[in-house]
Amino acid sequence: MPVIGGRLRLCGGGCARGPARPANGRCVRRGGAGGGAMSAALRAGWRSVGAAALRGRAGRPLCQAAAGESGGAEGGSGGGSGSREAVERLVREHPVVVFMKGSPAQPLCGFSNAVVQILRLHGVEDYRAHDVLQDPDLRQGIKNYSNWPTIPQVYLNGEFVGGCDILLQMHQNGDLVEELKKLGIRSALLDAEKDQEKK
Repeated sequence: MPVIGGRLRLCGGGCARGPARPANGRCVRRGGAGGGAMSAALRAGWRSVGAAALRGRAGRPLCQAAAGESGGAEGGSGGGSGSREAVERLVREHPVVVFMKGSPAQPLCGFSNAVVQILRLHGVEDYRAHDVLQDPDLRQGIKNYSNWPTIPQVYLNGEFVGGCDILLQMHQNGDLVEELKKLGIRSALLDAEKDQEKK
């Protein structure tokens, strides 16, 4: 993902294009650009996540693995297989599932860290995270399952959403708040927005 002038650049249409498009062929982006309608609280939240995402973990460049660090997966694969059936079970085991490098407590990639930070910003603490570095079969299996070549991968209610760039965009334009609402999860940003309006 190119970084230009301190900002992450997404494709012009804001969706996955070319061979990396989700297997279901649907773009997760809904409606127009949405950026103009973003509230002040959402923009403030985006700035804090955007800065963390650009820095990566501990100020390292994005996706530079932390040498010598180890961290198990929370809710990990349990030595699972990369078969389609095994991956399907993992994807459907919880409303929010993330396949990442490292764990939420210790992400080993800047993109995985950004996904964790976005979920944290929205107050999503109850989700399943699977460390693909602990299971090479799972790492390849999830890529085959989604027809998406990169990690992290985010699933909401069993449906593939995308990677870091898509989740970042959904956060930016407010779509993530709506998607979480469909799962019965109230975004913490809505409460932050209320607090901002009271001041």
